Amino acid sequence: MIINDSLQRPLRDLRISVTDKCNFRCTYCMPKETYNKDYKFLAKNEILDFEEIYRIAKIFHGLGIEKIRITGGEPLLRNDLSKLLGLLNQIPNLDLAMTTNGILLNKYAIDLKNAGLSRVTVSLDGIDDSIFRAVSDTNYSYRDVLSGIDAAINANMKVKVNMVIKKNINEDHVFKMIDHFKHSGIVLRFIEFMDVGSTNHWSKDAVVPSLDLQRKIHSKYPLKSIIKNYNGEVANRFELLDNSLELGFISSVTQPFCSECTRIRLSSDGKLFTCLFSLSGFDIKNQLRSGIDDNELTELISNIWQKRDDRYSEIRNQIGFQKKKNKVEMPYIGG
Repeated sequence: MIINDSLQRPLRDLRISVTDKCNFRCTYCMPKETYNKDYKFLAKNEILDFEEIYRIAKIFHGLGIEKIRITGGEPLLRNDLSKLLGLLNQIPNLDLAMTTNGILLNKYAIDLKNAGLSRVTVSLDGIDDSIFRAVSDTNYSYRDVLSGIDAAINANMKVKVNMVIKKNINEDHVFKMIDHFKHSGIVLRFIEFMDVGSTNHWSKDAVVPSLDLQRKIHSKYPLKSIIKNYNGEVANRFELLDNSLELGFISSVTQPFCSECTRIRLSSDGKLFTCLFSLSGFDIKNQLRSGIDDNELTELISNIWQKRDDRYSEIRNQIGFQKKKNKVEMPYIGG
């Protein structure tokens, strides 16, 4: 079954947040002044258990979902995550991936692979501790993340590395990242700083447009464009001319891709969000715990998607557009 939203975009990708907690305090996602010792995170009974997540995932698979990505917060802070992956791996013909900050990959990579995880995306915003710590606001070292990346590669997982670019912070560090990851087999992706949520002090002046970054890189390392892997892929793909590294550019601010967006997000407390920039979600946890059957749940989810008309990034810069306030925060629903 394939269902389309009101703008004829099919439902293909489900992102599942398994926790709202994280061991980083990245300035673009989870700034420490908000997420401090007084911040109230979700209680255990508020969070979906693995059987509830598995049930929801099976419903989505029946509606055409081809890919599931596990996110957070930091998903590896969720106890026994491999058990959930093992359940999800029972769903046939499913591409199962995870996004992580990489700190705990060294500990869990083999277990994750054995449970069915085939791909992992690691967030890394610099391989210099002064930059890494300025962005992540943590005492960890970038070397800890590199160790996690190596562990994932050694466990035979495909690896992508995401780097959020902020003007005058780490934009000049892209060459060091490129030099490090050449010939590694990973894909390095550069992401424009986005106005997700309302606490990350986003400013358009802090955005480095992807086209500017491409020109900068091309001046030192000539690039060739390569085709997308599939319809709806958010990154524009390039490769160094010597084929030593694939690069991706994710340009939600300057080159919005709303018209091809096929994603829906499930928060750890059971709310569905049809856009990364949503103000609110649709609570299906209470429906689950009130005894809704699978047919009713399928109809509920179908109706949510079919009514979807989100295209925030496409209209962000239109004259008269009123920017949303109190958008859902990144660590609550993942990227």
